[in-house]
Amino acid sequence: MENVLALRLVSPLRTKNALLVDAALVLGGSLFVALMAQLAVYLPFSPVPVTMQTFAVLLIGMAYGPRLGALTLLVYLLEGVSGLPFFAGGLSGPAVLVGPTGGYLIGFIAAAWLTGWLAERGLTRKIWTTGLVFAVGTIVIYLFGALWLSRFVEVGQAVQAGVLPFLIGDVFKAALAGAGLPAAHALVNRLNRE
Repeated sequence: MENVLALRLVSPLRTKNALLVDAALVLGGSLFVALMAQLAVYLPFSPVPVTMQTFAVLLIGMAYGPRLGALTLLVYLLEGVSGLPFFAGGLSGPAVLVGPTGGYLIGFIAAAWLTGWLAERGLTRKIWTTGLVFAVGTIVIYLFGALWLSRFVEVGQAVQAGVLPFLIGDVFKAALAGAGLPAAHALVNRLNRE
């Protein structure tokens, strides 16, 4: 049996047509990230907007597992680079990927893979471990993002503008994931027993 939430939910469908079901998950997940990217608040002192995008990225990683999670975020980046207005604030194109926020976008793929890998090991079944997985994924995004941002500004300024303003919001997002995923696993367990 699959250990990640989305694959547990669609397991009966995947036995009949795994490729079609996986493609639907990837497309749906990429659209979810794009939607959450549009909930953007721009800070006057940072090129990095506050969005619900990281929540969507890490949720997809934890729900889809490493392979489908990373693939979903790769598809999301390809959609945005190809011209679809999927990046924060409706932006698109390759310039976004090589601009100040490009590291965060690339970090999405790594974070989805890592959180998915941890979820496969059952770490999204309890509140505190789910919060920990979310925190680890967030750190990965911060590392990629701040390192890339430091190409445009000094390292200290990259941390001040690209990490520190987001800590409180990311604690809130981790709490949401910590409460939501274990509850969703419990619901799937109950449905599978009926």
